[in-house]
Amino acid sequence: MAEFPALNGQSVSYAVLQYPACSLNPHHTRPSATELFFLTYGILEVGFIDTTNKLFTQIYSCSVAGTVSVPATVLVTVVDDEKILATCFKTDVDTIQKLKAGFALKA
Repeated sequence: MAEFPALNGQSVSYAVLQYPACSLNPHHTRPSATELFFLTYGILEVGFIDTTNKLFTQIYSCSVAGTVSVPATVLVTVVDDEKILATCFKTDVDTIQKLKAGFALKA
C-alpha cells in the first residue's frame, strides 16, 4: 500500500517474484482479484480452475508476447450498444456503431 496507494480497494495486487527453473507457485485462490504476469526471461505455464472445476492452462514465453486488442474484442461481440457499450465508453450509440463497423469481421 505504501508503494501503490491508488490500488487500495481496487482488488489489485502487485508483486515481483523470481522463480528458479522448474519451480512451482503454490496453489492459491483469488476470489475477487486479477493477476497479471510480466515475464522477462524463460517460459511460464499458468493455469486456473473455474467455478465449474474446468482447468484452463496457458504457456507463456518471453519471446512470444501475447496481446489482446480490447477494441477488436469488445466491438465484435453482441454486447448491447446502447445499454452497455455507449454507457461504458461514455459516448453515443451512433459512435459505437461507427467504431463497430471499423472492426467488423471480414467474411
